[in-house]
Amino acid sequence: MVNFKPAVLSQSSLQDYVDCPRRFQLRYLEDLQYPAAETEPILENEIHQREGALFHRLVQGHLIGIPAESLRSLAATPTLERWLSNYLEADLDLVGSEKHVELSLSAPIADRRLIAKYDFVAIQNARNAGEQAKARIFDWKTYRKRPRDDWLAARLQTRVYRTLLVEAGAYLNHGVRFVPEQIEMIYWFADYPHEPARFRYDSVQYKRDLDALTILVNEVRTASEFPKTEQQARCAYCPYRSYCERGIQAGDFQGLEDELEKDEFFDVNFEQIGEIAF
Repeated sequence: MVNFKPAVLSQSSLQDYVDCPRRFQLRYLEDLQYPAAETEPILENEIHQREGALFHRLVQGHLIGIPAESLRSLAATPTLERWLSNYLEADLDLVGSEKHVELSLSAPIADRRLIAKYDFVAIQNARNAGEQAKARIFDWKTYRKRPRDDWLAARLQTRVYRTLLVEAGAYLNHGVRFVPEQIEMIYWFADYPHEPARFRYDSVQYKRDLDALTILVNEVRTASEFPKTEQQARCAYCPYRSYCERGIQAGDFQGLEDELEKDEFFDVNFEQIGEIAF
């Protein structure tokens, strides 16, 4: 029996719980520190992850005012050069926007604190009388394949980030709480610079998300059992698979991104979360 439950939850921990309660248990309750590799080949995957982290730092540097040429000198691999060039040439319509880089927000949900760390939030003040400010959430992605919009829309990152901006973002709007219609979330893909995924928000979606997140957090808070996922194809890409006796060899990283195309693999029926028996 696990007695400790984390007081702070994030979109990542909640997504783990939805994808596989057992993985949530091993990662966040038992705090296992030495999982297996997620994908093979290990070196290639590690390089890709490291380049992704460096790309985020380069974009962060640009947004806080470091000159582009200085950043180009730090893009030390062909992949980083390509990603950075794509970013620098992209028209993100940031003129006149207040820039908030690596922003963290949190709010209480169902007796737990839900947190989010945003890559970038741009606040564009109203340009004309009668207009409202606009808040755009940007998230930089370095996927090898561009995921489908409906897959992204269903992910907890999209749900949590927009909800928390309503719940906890008033200080970004001169103390006035954002209404959902002011908010848009944009996934920008370093290898697909002209194909961002854009998700506008509205009050109906916000109520749905807040209600569903409250149900989900309550499930996490009160859960006493953490079963393994029934979707065993996921286990090939889980670093904890050996603890569950579901294989030793990691799945190929290209296979992981192929699975983004499959409804049965990753998509979550978010509307039914409260009806799942764990």
